[in-house]
Amino acid sequence: MQSEILVIGATGKTGKRVAQRLEARGLRVRHATRRSEIPFDWEQPATWSAALRNIETAYVAYSPDLAVPSAHGVIAAFVKAAEDAGLHRVVLLSQRNEARAQACEQLLKDSSMQWTILQPSWFAQNFSEGGFLDGVLSGEISVPTCGATEPFVDLEDLADVAVAALTEDGHAGKVYEITGSQLLTWDEAVDHIARVSGRDVSFRPCTADDFSDTLISVGLSEEDANFVATLVEQILDGKNASVSDGVQRALGREPKSFVQFCQGAQAQGCWQ
Repeated sequence: MQSEILVIGATGKTGKRVAQRLEARGLRVRHATRRSEIPFDWEQPATWSAALRNIETAYVAYSPDLAVPSAHGVIAAFVKAAEDAGLHRVVLLSQRNEARAQACEQLLKDSSMQWTILQPSWFAQNFSEGGFLDGVLSGEISVPTCGATEPFVDLEDLADVAVAALTEDGHAGKVYEITGSQLLTWDEAVDHIARVSGRDVSFRPCTADDFSDTLISVGLSEEDANFVATLVEQILDGKNASVSDGVQRALGREPKSFVQFCQGAQAQGCWQ
């Protein structure tokens, strides 16, 4: 019997899609979350060995974020635990052009395991099931951006790449930058959402301080809010204003467009 595939973060935006795809293929999946049958908690290393037991292949999404300064030490410990457990193939969710995330990637590259690294652009689903859904529903999206374009990625594409890397040969040692098919300003992206959804939605740029204040108002601590606001400002500073060919290289097809994402989100009732 084929061993289970471990999906760390199986209830997250990417992990749930990866797990669903694997199970739809009839593959056995070990869901790894704090509340799963075999729990996994990044903050509790004592939970790792049971989650890794008898596992050869894993999808790894680190929470809260690989850009957190403490992530490097956690990933270093996890890599050692995974090697000790006999993990063979790892697909790591990372980020584009983020030095701390790429330092964590290097830990995996230096390991004895086969690795594939996914570096996605900004998730389009942040507008339909993430932090900006409330903004769509309330009529205004605000984010600290310098005005640079972004190749918003549909997470359905990301999940397809992850599953290919988990289940097929030919992806070991590859770094896939996964982006959408086009560059859009935030104004253009929000206009697409408004047009497809029929909602009156506008975009308003803000400062990182303003964004931090908004996060605090919805319950984040000042420390967490300042970190997230600074990270978002850095992600949107223009360094990621390019499309990449990760989807084409991994899957042999073009990525979905942002309009296709909007049409899918509307059909699913995300903006009702």
